[in-house]
Order: sequence, then structure tokens, then C-alpha cells
Amino acid sequence: MKDHLRPAFILLVLLSALTGLLYPLAVTAIAQTLFPREASGSLVMRDGKARGSRLIGQSFSEPRYFWGRLSATGPVPYNAAASTGSNLGPMNKALRDAALARIEALRAADPGNKAPVPVDLVTASGSGLDPHISVAAALYQAPRVARLRAMSVKAVEAMIGRHTTGRGLGVFGEPVVNVLELNLALDAGGGSER
Repeated sequence: MKDHLRPAFILLVLLSALTGLLYPLAVTAIAQTLFPREASGSLVMRDGKARGSRLIGQSFSEPRYFWGRLSATGPVPYNAAASTGSNLGPMNKALRDAALARIEALRAADPGNKAPVPVDLVTASGSGLDPHISVAAALYQAPRVARLRAMSVKAVEAMIGRHTTGRGLGVFGEPVVNVLELNLALDAGGGSER
């Protein structure tokens, strides 16, 4: 029995060191070297402080900010430890009620806006963490943000354009706007353009 246990124990220790220590350290070192921003969580830094991540949505509720997609995570919105969709089907009453409540909130924040509400402003993404909204969703909110920041709608639309990311590899997905980066840009330089 000793003849079998000793090699097994040595193999366990060696493989544990290799797969549990050396391999993760090597992958981390390679990632930090080749992709330092991504390996550090794609953090958005302002004034030396992390304001969020480019990859995880943030909760903005003040009307002077662009609002992102709804988050289905709990117990708090955009909780990366609880990433999940709502699992509510299109015929589910709870999904319908949540969408109607969000439409009412959008209409109350901007009563003069009679445009159709883009679907991504009233539904959660599959992960519940999506940091992006469609260009249509950003443009829908532009009049409200412009009014509350004393800016022209054209100036806000120009900022949306500067913060729009095109299709992946030119063909995959749709153009999107990162809500956190757009709101931070508005805070940094927007607010008095008319």
C-alpha cells in the first residue's frame, strides 16, 4: 500500500502546485502584460478613483444622467456576483408590469417626449449587467439630459456619437453606447453648452 500512496501523494502535490499555483500565475502575468486594462477589470478611472467598469453596468437614477438597461440581479442592481437574467418569458405578467412601470418612469422624467420607448430601456439583458444601451435608447433620452444640463440637444447627440462603439469586427451586433463613460463625459465637460 505504501508503494502506491507515496507516488500518488507526490503526484498530487506536483499537480496541485502546477495547476493551482504556477499555471494561474503564468496566465495572470501574460494577461497583465498583453491586456493590462482588461486584466484589471476594465476599470474607468477619474481623478485617480475607480468610477466603475466598462464591462458592468452602473445604476444611474437621477434624470440628468442617461439611464442604462434594467438589471435583473439581486439583491442590488448590477451585482456582478449575482449575474443572471430575469427568466421571465414574454407572456409573464411580472415582465409586462416591470416594463410598464419603467415606461411610466421614463415618461414622467420627460413628459414632452412622445417618441416610442426603445425596448432596451424597459427590459433587462441576459446577464443583468449590460453596461451599454442602443443608440436609439441614448437618443431617446437626449432631450431630457440636454434640458436638465442646460445643453443643446445637438451637443448631447454629438457626445452620444463620440461614445458610440460600432459593430464588433464591423459586422457583429449593433452599435452601442457605454452609459458610464457617456455620463462621466457629461460630468467632466457637459453642462453649459447651449
